Amino acid sequence: MEEELKLENQLCFSIYTASRLITRMYGKYLDKLDLTYLQYIVMMVLWENEIISVKTLGEKLYLDSGTLSPLLKKLENKKLISKKRNDNDERIVEVIISEKGKNLKNLAADIPENLFRDTGFSAEEYFKVKEITDGFIKKHL
Repeated sequence: MEEELKLENQLCFSIYTASRLITRMYGKYLDKLDLTYLQYIVMMVLWENEIISVKTLGEKLYLDSGTLSPLLKKLENKKLISKKRNDNDERIVEVIISEKGKNLKNLAADIPENLFRDTGFSAEEYFKVKEITDGFIKKHL
């Protein structure tokens, strides 16, 4: 019982610490773009979908409206996005990427490759960690 309660034996602590380290690795690249990690993942979704509902965006990122709303406000203040009500259903709020937001994609293009290098993982290790993590998420969400 004593061993089970040691911090170094806790999966949650290993994952929490790894997540913080990876997010910190992103920081040196995102600072140059004036983006936080959460702002970056919002922008990645918008680079794929130039218009998306706030609800769908939250679902894709597993973020609740209490986290997403201030995040979108900051991106709006930076002129990277705008929001508007859907023309057919005013209950739906849509997020639209701006030209400035689209242009940011070019500046972010090398971030994934840089992060891969910074992790020190081999390609096999990288994809195995991703596969295990994605499997866990799918099983529990």
